[in-house]
Amino acid sequence: MQLPPAFERKICRPEELQARAAGLKRPLVFTNGVFDILHRGHVTYLAQARALGASLIVAANSDASARSLGKGDDRPVNKLEDRCAVLAALESVTLVTWFEEETPLKLIQSVKPEVLVKGGDWKPEAIVGSKEVKGWGGAVHSIPLVPGRSTTSVIERIRRER
Repeated sequence: MQLPPAFERKICRPEELQARAAGLKRPLVFTNGVFDILHRGHVTYLAQARALGASLIVAANSDASARSLGKGDDRPVNKLEDRCAVLAALESVTLVTWFEEETPLKLIQSVKPEVLVKGGDWKPEAIVGSKEVKGWGGAVHSIPLVPGRSTTSVIERIRRER
């Protein structure tokens, strides 16, 4: 199924990210996550992340990388290409890419964002790439989570209501 061109242009292969990021407005904000079942918490978080800079890159865990996080054998629910398509449809997102590794450190090092962001369940000093981003003069933020909004809680509610 073909995506609208405006969304398709936002999806970027990891090996193309450095070149594509070079043309983005700065300051550049970088975040990552599984973004499995996109919900209000995700959308709020991404809008707040984008407000910290001029451009927002979102790196999604590949399906194998997401499974390695121990969230369950049935996760992610949505395949990588679908998760990327939904993320690309969001106004707050400038570029979407993915990573196969356990962490997005290589991507962070390649694009050198001025701002690194994760959700409030992460302490800034524990965020992968925080040392590097701070080392080149950037900032690291932990954005508070929207209470009661998580993919895990959505899945649990669906299972209870069956």
